[in-house]
Amino acid sequence: MKAIVYSEHGGPEVLRYTDAPDPQIGADEVLVRVRACALNHLDLWIRKGIPGMPIPLPHIPGSDIAGEVARVGEKVINVKVGARVMLQPGISCGQCPKCLAGEDNFCRSYTLFGERVDGGCAEYVKSPAVNVVPIPEKLSFDEAAAFPLVSLTAWHMLITRAQLKPAETVLVLAAGSGVGGAAIQIAKAAGARVIATAGSEEKLAKARELGADAEINHSKQEISAEVKRLTDRRGVDVVFEHVGQATWEQSIRSLVPGGRLVTCGATTGYDGKLDIRYLFTRQLSILGSFMGSKADLFSALELFRRGLLKPVIDVVMPLAECAAAHKRLESREQFGKIVLQVA
Repeated sequence: MKAIVYSEHGGPEVLRYTDAPDPQIGADEVLVRVRACALNHLDLWIRKGIPGMPIPLPHIPGSDIAGEVARVGEKVINVKVGARVMLQPGISCGQCPKCLAGEDNFCRSYTLFGERVDGGCAEYVKSPAVNVVPIPEKLSFDEAAAFPLVSLTAWHMLITRAQLKPAETVLVLAAGSGVGGAAIQIAKAAGARVIATAGSEEKLAKARELGADAEINHSKQEISAEVKRLTDRRGVDVVFEHVGQATWEQSIRSLVPGGRLVTCGATTGYDGKLDIRYLFTRQLSILGSFMGSKADLFSALELFRRGLLKPVIDVVMPLAECAAAHKRLESREQFGKIVLQVA
């Protein structure tokens, strides 16, 4: 099969469109003919190399996958050949107490397609049968690939971890990102007021189209000062943070007393300064969040069926142009997801 493969860590130039062995499935696995695979910042980090995380090389990236079932293992009874499917990005053991409690993203063996196993930037990918999710009729393959990872992550952050309530106010950082766009829509569906940040007026206009009630241009305005102005000096109940070092102090200072900051990433750096006195005197909560459970994805899909959550696509490119797609994502030019189409 044709695939995007890299044999060493580095910049986009290490990505090669080349031949790779066809995946061989086990008894409880399925083979999916990939039609589309969307990019995430995770793809950039793994391509560059993450200290302390050994990645088997050569490696095929790609966590957000949609396609058709081409073959099923002899023990698979819940999936039929020819079905249009998306893949739940997280792979877990399915047997530990966390998995059995429905918290599979807490499993000690949890990994993602395109992380410690080969991903979907290829003509075929193998998957555990339990990761297969039917694609709703109204979703194209491109849209289905753009949906899973950011939607379940945003749901887990806002609903499961931050326990967002109706009539609360949420600050969503970097509305142009895939997870930022999903967060705006999920927060609005929950009945919250949304203040979104982005670095250009064009991206802020698109955030308004997704439902943002107010916007902050973080390239020209101080985030916490604008939050105070927009909330009559009150602050926000929840900060949806995934930018990291560049916005961390501003995010903390945007919270109301008793507010919650929930974070799933650190795209600008890992070192966030925090005055511990400010943390305890204002009784703030800082919540880490990583991916989401299989149930979180089904909850997000229900919002789609009700017309409250839609995938946001920036551009669709051929799989062979994966290196150019990585460059676009690294430059932060995009609004929404970059999708690679597999012929």
